[in-house]
Amino acid sequence: MLIHHAMESKTRAYHTTGHVFHMCEGMHPRQVLAALFHDLVYYQLDAGFPLHTDEMLHAVVRVTEGTLVLRPVAPDDVPLTLCTALFDWAPGQALPLYGGLNEFLSAVVAARLLQPYVGMADLIAIVACMEATIPFRQPDAQGRLPADRLAARVEQQYRSRCQDHDAPSVQAYVNQVVADAVELANRDVSSFAEADPGLFLSNTWLLIEESNAPLAVAGVYTLQEYRSGLTRMDSFLRSLDPAHIFQHYRGQPSADAMTRLHAAAQCNISFACDFLGAKITSVAIVEALARCTGTDGPVSMFLGDIRSPYGRPDRAEDFLPEAPTTQELNPDLLRVFEKGRTLESVNDLTASPITAFIYRYLGHAGTQQALGQARKMFDGSLTPLAFLQSQNPDMVRAIIRACARIALSRSQALLALEQTL
Repeated sequence: MLIHHAMESKTRAYHTTGHVFHMCEGMHPRQVLAALFHDLVYYQLDAGFPLHTDEMLHAVVRVTEGTLVLRPVAPDDVPLTLCTALFDWAPGQALPLYGGLNEFLSAVVAARLLQPYVGMADLIAIVACMEATIPFRQPDAQGRLPADRLAARVEQQYRSRCQDHDAPSVQAYVNQVVADAVELANRDVSSFAEADPGLFLSNTWLLIEESNAPLAVAGVYTLQEYRSGLTRMDSFLRSLDPAHIFQHYRGQPSADAMTRLHAAAQCNISFACDFLGAKITSVAIVEALARCTGTDGPVSMFLGDIRSPYGRPDRAEDFLPEAPTTQELNPDLLRVFEKGRTLESVNDLTASPITAFIYRYLGHAGTQQALGQARKMFDGSLTPLAFLQSQNPDMVRAIIRACARIALSRSQALLALEQTL
């Protein structure tokens, strides 16, 4: 019930119980227990700790100038000393918001609740599996991978807390625990290896909605809020090194499997960045229209509502002409724009008709070039009007006329703007 309450919060879109069930399928019992708890705490998303864990976690960390700092740890507090040892954290340390804070606090809750019911060897394994789900980590200064560093800490904790000190059995335990942990961690980021780029995009989109609170209210979020959510995810994906997404330990997964995983991740990241870049370009054009005729406004004001209780609402794409296709395109990308992402979204259209129109008009290279101009508008080095004037005039005029049919309060200003281009 604790896990269910936390993960079915209205703030969650991706890290829900559905994600947990995906993580658990086909896993060993230790992995299942770790998977159940691994996303229990999502501090920045839930604006605090999950229901019924407040007292427990406030005893572990204090808030100092917006940062969570680990409190002193009592030596006889077995769950907490185990978690701090396996995560390699010390009292007084500021917990990194995007570097293990949520995984650590989730592990503390799991260890406290499970300690009366599982043996120490199992408890070490469960916490180790949760530590391994901290994503996107690089080798340390000595070149040691996250799994190798975890293995050393697992061995130390097993030797100090369990009776079995026979070297072969200790090594066998460590190897099994870390192999299980790596398998679970790779399951957690498995969407990066999806064969269907549309499915990877769907998962990425859920993360965009989840991590951008304004986008949770369909029909209300503004053009700039929408664009900010897209640009943050685009920047994050562009910063990722595909070589640091999937983990391996002692030949598992194999070298060939790791090569395939890296290649799939590179392909999906590249596809997602192209997708997001084109989406950012299209929203930039509409944002420029808004700023040239007044101020920022809701996406639905210019492009139409996603849905209506009275039937399908009018949308800007209904008033667009057919775009000429004279430039080189990525057919897979165009298909996603026109047919939609694989999974439905409650707060956005799965298809991207305005983006598809622009992509057909400009082609792949032209869309990338327009994105560069859009970024100049975002940083203030190009005015909205100058940005619009840098684009294909027939395309911009078509979008203006379509938006004028939807944004009735801006209709006259939009049509007047058309005459200046």
